[in-house]
Amino acid sequence: MFDHFAETVALVTIEKKYVNMADVNFRKNSAAVDHHRSSDDDALNQDPAVDDIFETIELLFFAYRDFVSDPDEILKEFGFGRAHHRVIHFVNRNPGMRVADLLDTLKITKQSLARVLRQLVETGFVEQKTGPRDRRQRLLYTTDSGQDLADRLAEPQRARIARALNALGPDNRDFARVFLYSLIDEGERAHVTRIAGKR
Repeated sequence: MFDHFAETVALVTIEKKYVNMADVNFRKNSAAVDHHRSSDDDALNQDPAVDDIFETIELLFFAYRDFVSDPDEILKEFGFGRAHHRVIHFVNRNPGMRVADLLDTLKITKQSLARVLRQLVETGFVEQKTGPRDRRQRLLYTTDSGQDLADRLAEPQRARIARALNALGPDNRDFARVFLYSLIDEGERAHVTRIAGKR
């Protein structure tokens, strides 16, 4: 299992220090990436074993269930769902984000985003401003109430992740980030690296 993970680590460059998600740099079009590519069937015939893979799939389901459970309870107070949470999170982390960029990040339809944004604007959590150079642009900002809600939603998730990283120990924390980045589609990793780990 370690050898397989070492092969995955070859895809990234990590300095020996505390690394936030934006510090994990994926090398594009490298020989290592080309060599690592294989079909899904080939991947299943290599280590880790199929049973290990299905155990990981199930652990991801349960981890995600509990990761979103605390903010879900907070969202219910406002009649919001997880789409509202994602919008609040990314707008709060990227003040002045364009609607087009938010669409690209969330991978949802314009209609779905328009409905969620309208509710967040009407309830005073998000505001839209016209771009200073291009008045066709709509730039998104959280209001003071939106920032407070974003912090409230993030707090239990920060605590849960902190516990998990502490359980790994300081020498292994970077491997959790490598694993998560490796689950992301290769073509999306550069975009995620620009977005993730800001501030």
